[in-house]
Amino acid sequence: MALAAPIVATQLAQVAIVTTNVVMIGHLGPEALAAGALGANVFYVLSIFCIGVLLATSPLVAYAVGRRRRVVRDARRSVRQALWVSLLLGVPSCLIIWRAGSVLQLLGQETGTAAAAQTYARAAVWGFMPMLWFTVLRSFVSALQRPNFALHAILLGVIVNAAVGWVLVFGHFGLRSWGLAGAGAGAATANVLTFVVLFVIVVRERRLRRFAVFGRLWRPDWARFRDVLRIGIPIGTTMLLETAMFSAAIMMMGWIGTAALAAHQIAVQCAITAFMVPVGIAHAVTVRVGIAAGAGDGSGVRRAGYAGLLLGAAFMCVTAALFWGVPKELIGLFIDTSAPANAEVVALAVSFLAVAALFQVVDALQAVGQGALRGIKETRRPMLMAMFGYWVIGVPSGALLAFKTRLGGVGIWLGLALGLAVVAVLVVGRFHRRTRMYLMDGTASEQWRR
Repeated sequence: MALAAPIVATQLAQVAIVTTNVVMIGHLGPEALAAGALGANVFYVLSIFCIGVLLATSPLVAYAVGRRRRVVRDARRSVRQALWVSLLLGVPSCLIIWRAGSVLQLLGQETGTAAAAQTYARAAVWGFMPMLWFTVLRSFVSALQRPNFALHAILLGVIVNAAVGWVLVFGHFGLRSWGLAGAGAGAATANVLTFVVLFVIVVRERRLRRFAVFGRLWRPDWARFRDVLRIGIPIGTTMLLETAMFSAAIMMMGWIGTAALAAHQIAVQCAITAFMVPVGIAHAVTVRVGIAAGAGDGSGVRRAGYAGLLLGAAFMCVTAALFWGVPKELIGLFIDTSAPANAEVVALAVSFLAVAALFQVVDALQAVGQGALRGIKETRRPMLMAMFGYWVIGVPSGALLAFKTRLGGVGIWLGLALGLAVVAVLVVGRFHRRTRMYLMDGTASEQWRR
């Protein structure tokens, strides 16, 4: 809990940047909200894969800390090569984001909505690379069990995003209204600032500067470069598969109508905000499991994993109660629920939140379970489990329920719930079998090293 709390706060702060923008865009009208959702979706899908790959930094550094041999050298190698990987992934991603309008038109979205979405994406893209660099440094300080440094940086970013967005979206202090572009510019400014602040901390903080992670950054280390990709690509793919599942839901909602798409964006934002808590717990579990694995402590691996699963499930029981009990109050944070023009959006969002309440606990279990497996450097099999649950079960069943029955958007959400439940069962079962097997034969350390 001590390690997870600031990591969870950091996750929530990152989502607060997006949520703040959604709230501001919501006041521009349902059409702007739908376009903003599509533009942010292109940005988010690409960023989630890149961030997932870079999260390999955390188990690599944590394992070195647990092993207690050549910690400084090993940590420095991992951070440097993760920064190299960020360039490999980030540059083509920025090019795709810049052409977001064309991408959305190819996916069947209306020309006007796609063009408006591109306006947001082109303003936000300037913060994409700094966001990836921040992820690497954040993983580094978290693995050293110093997550408060990243939290301080991101909290400042939240404030700056809200201030810049408020001025530019609505046109205060004599400036013209930038609309969607203003929201994107606010997010980009926040991403640049958070990286700069954490960079300064890593360079100047006494407990971190001894690692000299930016020294001789230009020197290649192909063995560690491959390690980052080997561990990180399955993590990024797993996260992308889940994100793509929700993105497919957004596309299907767009086929149903603008009201369904706007309602879906509100419900998804509520679900994502709640999901950041188990995601933060999962990061902490990766670190604690990685340290125990590096030390060859099989029972410590098991304790850390199950403690995280319990914490994640307990919290999501609370959010499920909120989604069931006060949905209109949550929706009211995004749009005016009393306005007659928003009545259809509100009704749909209430029904979507009701289904979201059903999958809160399994969503936590699958996220934390994957984090526990990452700690023992097992990422490929969870990726395959996610592929099966999300895309063999979740998306097809959602499409079937939405378009072959009268459930519409609710059917899409029921499909999401089913896919998440399948992944949760598979991932938690895998962690249980792995830890029980190595506890019984006493070869955990050697097995996890391989």
